This record gives sequence, C-alpha cells and structure tokens, in this order.
Amino acid sequence: MNHAPAGRADGGRAADAAAPAGDRGALLMEAEGLDRLHAVLRDHGYQVIGPTVADGAIVLRELESAGEFPFGWGVELAPGGYRLRRRDDRAAFGHSAGPQSWKQYLHPPREKLWSVRRGDGTLTVDQPDAAAPMMAFVGVRPCDLRAIAIQDQVLGRGDHAGSRYAARRAGVFIVAVNCTEPGETCFCTSMGAGPEAGPGYDLALTELTDGGRHRFLVDVGSPAGADMIAAVPTTTAADPDVGQARTAVADAAGRMGRSMPADVLHDLMAGSYDAARWDDVAARCLTCGNCTMACPTCFCTTVEDVSDLQGEHAERWQLWDSCFSLSFSYLPGGPVRSSDRSRYRQWLTHKLGTWHDQFGSSGCVGCGRCIVWCPVGIDLTEEVAALREEAAARQAGEES
Repeated sequence: MNHAPAGRADGGRAADAAAPAGDRGALLMEAEGLDRLHAVLRDHGYQVIGPTVADGAIVLRELESAGEFPFGWGVELAPGGYRLRRRDDRAAFGHSAGPQSWKQYLHPPREKLWSVRRGDGTLTVDQPDAAAPMMAFVGVRPCDLRAIAIQDQVLGRGDHAGSRYAARRAGVFIVAVNCTEPGETCFCTSMGAGPEAGPGYDLALTELTDGGRHRFLVDVGSPAGADMIAAVPTTTAADPDVGQARTAVADAAGRMGRSMPADVLHDLMAGSYDAARWDDVAARCLTCGNCTMACPTCFCTTVEDVSDLQGEHAERWQLWDSCFSLSFSYLPGGPVRSSDRSRYRQWLTHKLGTWHDQFGSSGCVGCGRCIVWCPVGIDLTEEVAALREEAAARQAGEES
C-alpha cells in the first residue's frame, strides 16, 4: 500500500524544498496541535520517530503518542559530559542533540545483506525485503537536517541512487525544529548548519513558551508538508509571533558554545600533515571510535560473514565501522595507519578537509556530539585552534 500523502511527487522527500518563502505563509499552532500532528502522521501510515527521555538521556525512538516528547527537559553539555536538567517551562524541544542521530534509521548500524542455505545439492540465496517503511522524523535539529543532506550526497545519489539508503530516504517526512537554545558544545553556526533549518524539511517548527503560552510557529517546506498541516488546527501567524520566533532563532546564532573557522579548514588540514599537535591529541585519544559512532555524517562500514556449525546456512551483514579501528586500513602486511596519531589525523582531516574534495562540503555540521561523547573529552574545536596556532607560528618562523 502506498501511504504517501497526496501531492507528494518526490516520493516522501523534500531535499530540494526551499526555506520558507516569506513570513506571509507562516502558521501558528498551539502546543496541543502536536497531538493532532502525531495522529495525522500515523493515519497516513508513518512510523513517528522523535526524541523522548529514556535511560538518563534524550534519545530517538518510535513514539506511540505526542505525550512522549521530552516536555520540560533540557540538557547540560560539556566535553565528555551529558546531563538531563529540568527546564522552567514545558518546551518539548528545548534540548540539544542527544547521543543518537537520525543516521541510525537511514543507515542502520547493523543490516543483513543476504543469507544463503545449502540443501539437496543446491544453494538458495535470500535477500531481505527491500520495501522501506514510511518514517516521519519529528524534532530534527537544523544541524541534523544538514547531516541528512550530507548523507544523501554520500549514500543516496549518483552510483548509490538505487541503494537501500535511498529507498529508506524516499519514505521520510521531516518535521524540523529551529534552534532557539544552543548547547554548550554546539557550533552549527560556524558550519553553516543552523540555528535555522535549511532546505530539506516538510515542516519546520519554532517553539515559543513565553508568558505561560506554549505554541509553535510553523513554516511549510513542501507540498506534502502543506497537505499534512492542513489537517491540524492552525491560524495565520500574527506579525508579533513571527517576529518573536525569527528573533529567537537569530539570537541563538550568537549564543553558540563553540566556534570553528570553517573558511580555513580545508587548507589548514591539508597543510598540517606533520603538525606536532597530532602527537598531543594522540596521547589522549583512546581510539575507541565513539566520535564516529555519534557523528551524524560518518558513514563507513564493514561486512561480516557468519555461518552455522554445520555449514548449511550463512549470512552477510553490513556493520558500522570506524577509521579509529586498527583493522580499518588493514592490507596484506599490516594496517596502513598503525598509530593513534595517524588514525586521529585521518578522521579529522577527512571530516574537515578532504570531505570537500570528495563531496563538495564539510563533513561536520557543528552538532558537538563528538565532543560530548568522547570519554576523555577531546574537543575538535580546540584541536583545530591548536593546529591553526601551530601553522601560524610555523609560517612566521619561515618568514623571519
């Protein structure tokens, strides 16, 4: 059954949708409208996936009701530190990026590719059903929306246009949430990934909780978004509400916890191959790969073949992999990158430098997850600052 709403010519995706075409079309939805929006999405056959509180964190999972959103919860972030905190209001999206990203739904951490069974002198090969579920992502931060666009470029286009990723992505409806309260480790503004949601959403919400009133400014980003919100009680947004919402998002750009010199990163990474700073960070790095697992754009995988003891059944699985793994660059004779220094350097220079050469953009969206979920609190913005300082000192020495 095709559950896509009428008028969705893009197969469930709004990758080319523009940001709001002016404030004249902005709508206002009371907080209770989240219940109706959730119900409408479910009625159209979508699995509604969004943030909720579980296990001491704000995590992503399928939501049975809008009441599962993390109303009244925020977070405190630090290098190697994450803690829930109670807010003074009932904001549903007043938190920063959690330990998970939407990558887990579009590019699963573990996926069966095929299985084969031997019997009666024949081999029977089975592949999992390629049908992709219809998923509605509700509460997508602007940095994560940008991350999805980056993964589209890497895994869903060109030679990969027929991939399983592309099939999943085609069935996704995106409700983005503009950021009005960045976290202590956020730097999306530096990377051009926020705090306002860019192209790619069906609906974008800006949450307002002032004066005891809880409501959302709604921007429509696609025909499918217009169809969906038409079934939810809204009113045309008045100028004061529009202005307040736009100002809150603009102000968030000036309250980022971190910053990154994005305009120099490509050349800085290219010129820092022999920098002494790599030894400094390698002395602290555990090469555990947490940063790559938490990163919303890292995409590397490996394959694993398993079989039963009788040799009658075998399976091939695709698993997330990390360039921090010693086996990641293994070739006959040994790994290409055997030192901690070389593996950290590979990750950072690819993410911030050569990603531009491959895919036309940075691989970093400034979400700060790699900082928060590093067990030893390595902060890539500090590492970049140190590399930049070292490069400047080296240049000054050469010119003197």
